[in-house]
Amino acid sequence: MRRFAAFFAPPDVAASSPSRSSVILLTQLRWIAVFGQLATIIVVATALDVRLPLAPLLLAPLLLILVNVAVARILLQRRAFSQRELCSALMIDVIALCWQLYHSGGATNPFTFLFLLQIVIGAIILEARWSWFVALNACLCMALLTFRYVPLRLPDPYAQDPFRLYIYGSLFCFVLAAVLLIVFVERLDRNRRDSDAQLAAYRHQAAEEDHIIRMGLLASGAAHELGTPLSSISVILGDWSREPAIAQDPDMAADLADVRRELERCKTIVTGILMSAGEVRGIDPAVTDVRAFVEDIAEEWRVRTPGELRLVDRIAENVQIIADPGLRQIIGNVIDNAIEVSPDLVLIEAWLEGAGPGRQLVFTVSDRGPGFAADVKARIGQPYTSTKGRDGGGLGLFLVVNVIRKLGGLVSVENRESGGASVQLTIPLATLAFESDAREETP
Repeated sequence: MRRFAAFFAPPDVAASSPSRSSVILLTQLRWIAVFGQLATIIVVATALDVRLPLAPLLLAPLLLILVNVAVARILLQRRAFSQRELCSALMIDVIALCWQLYHSGGATNPFTFLFLLQIVIGAIILEARWSWFVALNACLCMALLTFRYVPLRLPDPYAQDPFRLYIYGSLFCFVLAAVLLIVFVERLDRNRRDSDAQLAAYRHQAAEEDHIIRMGLLASGAAHELGTPLSSISVILGDWSREPAIAQDPDMAADLADVRRELERCKTIVTGILMSAGEVRGIDPAVTDVRAFVEDIAEEWRVRTPGELRLVDRIAENVQIIADPGLRQIIGNVIDNAIEVSPDLVLIEAWLEGAGPGRQLVFTVSDRGPGFAADVKARIGQPYTSTKGRDGGGLGLFLVVNVIRKLGGLVSVENRESGGASVQLTIPLATLAFESDAREETP
């Protein structure tokens, strides 16, 4: 039964592309045609006592049922359809209607107006040349039905005044066409709006990634320019640390150690920006496990926190992963933001959720700061969106969102009821798993 569920699901749920949504709508219309034709045959043959050629008339609904079953199988495997395929699907409906009308009075049958419904749907879902093809074929079918058809053998009450029966049929056909047009054109228009919204989201994502590329180029140039002076400073600081005057002065030695630590942090930040602009993997990856990875991050940033950095480890099952310095730096950006607004206490929580290939590492950083304003919260992840009120702010979280998204993960933010904000990073474990990498490297 699952293969038929896609036909009756709302288009915005079942569809993965505009063309697939159109196929689902055509299939729904075809099911309505099948039930409508069968109901009409029963009513006309029993209530109106009209003698119909049942064998050819029942052949069209049977054909449409077989077509829908075949389309059901295709929908399970396909996510997009060409214009030629959409046109072919619509032409099947045109030919089936022509066949039905040919054996039931031709142009004298008021249901010929249903050709207009198919022309309208073709004009909406097809390109111009294909919609003209559908309209031309519908016109040819109508021309054929005007001159060639099987006349209806009406009983005596209607044979004396067939125009009255035609008027009643026209009224019913008009109401039916109006209802179907409203329902299906509205759904087709909703699919178009959803497609436009999705396209706008893709364009926005492309613009963000282009921004990251430009930042990466800038960072790459800065890294090359700063590499030599940073190395020179590191050497000079190493020489100073061996000077007796500094070594014997605890305050100067401590200050020098702080300077060297901040210098290493500068190098790490430059590396993190470079890797954020490109691939996250690639520089000094190391095999570790999830718990050690989380604990190392907490320990590294604990020494930079003037207050308390508390780790809540809720990892039930330890898993080996490939830990990359770039990913550590991305997570560190979130922790740095939390420390800046809440220097007294920062809470880190980590756990695994899901099972099998869909398992995810969830990493949450919470603070006791002012939280996110409503307008800022709605634009989290966009460049230069920040609560800090300074020019150029917001790039750290912008990089975090885009790098995690490139890994197939998700970044979400919320304001805590007890005060402060919480940033949650959800990372698919498959992108970090040691086993999957090992299989990829096996020739």
